[in-house]
Amino acid sequence: MYATNGNVTVTLGCGAVRGRRRDGHLTFHGIPYAAAPVGERRWRAPTAVEPWAGVRDATTPAAPAPQLAQSFTEADSLDEDCLTLDVTVPASATRKRPVLVWLHGGGGTNGSGAVYDAGRLAVTGEVVVVTPQFRLGVLSYFGHPGLADGATFGLQDQQAALRWVRREIARFGGDPGNVTLAGSSHGALQVAAHLTAPGSAGLFHRAVLQSPFGMLGPTPAHTFIPGGPALPPMWSPVAEVERLGAAVAEERGWVRPGSDAEAALAQLRAVPVGELLTVSDAFIRPAFGGAVLPESPAVAITSGRFSRVPVLLGTTRDEARFFVALFADAVGRPVTAGDYPRMLGEAFGAAADEVAARYPLPADTTPSLAWARLCTDRAWAWPAWELGQAFAAHTPTWFYEFADRDAPAPVPVPGFPGGAQHGSELAYQFDLAGVPTPPTAQREWGECLNRYWAAFAESGDPARADLPPWPDLGTGHVQSLAPVRIGGVDYVAEHHLDLWSRLA
Repeated sequence: MYATNGNVTVTLGCGAVRGRRRDGHLTFHGIPYAAAPVGERRWRAPTAVEPWAGVRDATTPAAPAPQLAQSFTEADSLDEDCLTLDVTVPASATRKRPVLVWLHGGGGTNGSGAVYDAGRLAVTGEVVVVTPQFRLGVLSYFGHPGLADGATFGLQDQQAALRWVRREIARFGGDPGNVTLAGSSHGALQVAAHLTAPGSAGLFHRAVLQSPFGMLGPTPAHTFIPGGPALPPMWSPVAEVERLGAAVAEERGWVRPGSDAEAALAQLRAVPVGELLTVSDAFIRPAFGGAVLPESPAVAITSGRFSRVPVLLGTTRDEARFFVALFADAVGRPVTAGDYPRMLGEAFGAAADEVAARYPLPADTTPSLAWARLCTDRAWAWPAWELGQAFAAHTPTWFYEFADRDAPAPVPVPGFPGGAQHGSELAYQFDLAGVPTPPTAQREWGECLNRYWAAFAESGDPARADLPPWPDLGTGHVQSLAPVRIGGVDYVAEHHLDLWSRLA
């Protein structure tokens, strides 16, 4: 690694890249870790990058993976040449640093590693941060008869990125023998998949799951999004995804009637990417039953068949406010007092009265906020707790609740108190494009999160002498992370987990 005029050049196995020196850290953007999955390589396993001559510019972010804009993000892209990653390095490299590989969220259809400016995390935590981009939605988890390794391409991309880290990260001062795989929301789902995928074993040494969703069981109607149906677990058998893919392709006219599997796939690879993206929402679940993911992670994790690496996971205190605000109030369909009992009945059936007794509609808050509290507990807190217990039975596990109710909302909705909603902790870990930066006092407190996470990346234990103690989940401890107090919280009582355990 050498510097010239504020730029920094690193020579990799495939060629040299030129990054940029910034305030206390170095950044390298858009480094290819696999060949572009375009044309005949669409819906195939990632392949090796062709070496390049000269020095490749890595000073500006690459385009995100193909995606359409959504209510929670304006980003869109049609560029299938998306298998790149960013590297953020503390400027003073005095030793090999722990490596944190960050898998972004975005519901499986959206997102980009490039929007996570990891400078503060790298400098505060003295870690090397790698943020890969990978195929999303229909390009990632689409299946069709005859398609090898269908509905696992995003996971395979991430495995390719992890193999790149093993080969190349020492050139940036990172330790390839000390890699933490971390992700939020849909990124956490993929971390769970890697814990059970044979091809991922040994590529990382700790795991962080922030706000995991739908890992082990179904989600009742209305509790993810008001008005939404009940949801199955976030894993699908290969045969089911193949049937869905064939039906969608036929319905959209992408495949000529009577085509055999080989001809059908050739026709599908010729469909413009913009057309394919219109069905991305249907293809967000990794498929199990094949070589990449032989077993449902829900079954594998609860049975103890996963990589026994230390695990750090948790939720935010008001997870569901994000979804109720964005998909109910913001679109003019807030939950009403009349909706509340109907939704309880549709979500919980014969148990609706028991749930209503524990979650009455209070007079001092809106029905939308009351419903968000219930949804937080049933759709987020209970499943995460269940997942944490499954991990803790087999490997050292730490559990937290991010509880800063004054955190900046990722997507503010006027008149709706954001609280510690889904994704609100990310502004303390990263500088996020389009998300307000927390005020100085909060931001300084937020560095505690980065120091805890860095300690975990260093040693597999988040405890630090300069921060409040953090016992593991085996003791029953849940760490509440908030500016006013860091310490234990009665998570079971706070989120009525006795009720949800009984109704599970």
